Amino acid sequence: MKELVQKQLAQSITTMQAVLADTAIVETIVSIGELTAAAMKAGKKLLVAGNGGSAADAQHLVAEFVVRLTVNRPALRAVALTTDSSILTATGNDFGFDRLFERQVEALGQPGDVFLGISTSGNSTNIIKALEQAHKMGITTIGFSGNGGGQMRCLCNYNVVIPSSVTMNIQESHLALEHIFCMVVERAMFGADFETRPQILSE
Repeated sequence: MKELVQKQLAQSITTMQAVLADTAIVETIVSIGELTAAAMKAGKKLLVAGNGGSAADAQHLVAEFVVRLTVNRPALRAVALTTDSSILTATGNDFGFDRLFERQVEALGQPGDVFLGISTSGNSTNIIKALEQAHKMGITTIGFSGNGGGQMRCLCNYNVVIPSSVTMNIQESHLALEHIFCMVVERAMFGADFETRPQILSE
């Protein structure tokens, strides 16, 4: 069992090292952070969706935006499309599971918003349909995936593709990058020293 633990930790570290070495991922995180901050400054918002563990990621990330990541600052506009049980069950019952997020993007999205779809395979049909709907509405699309990016890759304006085909390692890397993405947005919104500026906290 000890060998199992060590093997899995080593595998996680190897994946994260590959992510660290991937300059395209690093550059994309900076780009999506800056564009999301610009959208929020313009009164727009971030919409996030995923399935299973990625649904939990969507909710976790949105909590960081709305509440805080590391320091107190104004709340940032972000919505997880994975949380409203009435919408999810009604859409699933009336239109099918594949349209869970598409329907919410149609209802809540506006031109200039940002949609982040999370899928370890890159092939989740409900994320694909949400991306297609977002494109129709002039919403910038970001995909967090793995395993080569799947079908999502050609539907996203920006892609973060983890160089792994192991679901749990992809998810671990997604979570680390989601935190950093939020941090970049904070920095772009408020500046490097925003935590020392009391006037921002009082807004």
